[in-house]
Amino acid sequence: MSSATVVSKMQLRSGIGLCGVALVAMAMTMTMMLWTPVSADSASSLGPELTPPHTLGTRITMNILYCYSCGYRKVFEDYAGIIQQKYPEISVYGSNYEPPGVKMYLSRFIGVAKMLLILCILSNTQIFGIFNRAPPPWWTWCMENKLYACMMLFFLSNTIEGQLVSSGAFEISLNDIPVWSKLETGRIPHPPELFLIIDNTLNFSTDDTVKEGFVK
Repeated sequence: MSSATVVSKMQLRSGIGLCGVALVAMAMTMTMMLWTPVSADSASSLGPELTPPHTLGTRITMNILYCYSCGYRKVFEDYAGIIQQKYPEISVYGSNYEPPGVKMYLSRFIGVAKMLLILCILSNTQIFGIFNRAPPPWWTWCMENKLYACMMLFFLSNTIEGQLVSSGAFEISLNDIPVWSKLETGRIPHPPELFLIIDNTLNFSTDDTVKEGFVK
């Protein structure tokens, strides 16, 4: 075997390894973006993200739980921006809505399993050999076609995860009082509707009362 062939194979393996590392990094980044709460101050820049504090004194806190897989993060960022401009005294926070039941846990399990399988493929780990089992044909194919296997595993598992956690939610609460639910109304409030809800809450705040219930 010539030295040029050896160098070519080494470069190919190095390229596959780098692609796999990039896929793992992308998976971890998407997982962090999915489960980390976002404050209005960091929504536009996707910078440091904060956990909503408890309401202190007369400080007003708005929490928005949205469906990340539905693309509602951009909607949250837009709403957080206009609310901060019109009501600078309101702190706006958002995070992904976690659907009830086993779907959330199953989605997280798939996300962890995806990264472990990608790492096993890249490191040539014979996981079936640990249990004294012959590797099935599909695993042999994955080991021989690392780049394609990792990409297929990455995108397929992301699709399944997105379907499991897709709730269509856009739930808004003001000082921990629910004021709007897309799951109940079937739609996201228009900005004037949301401004009216906030104005009513601010008017009642002098009497320490907040109107409860959903607006439909």
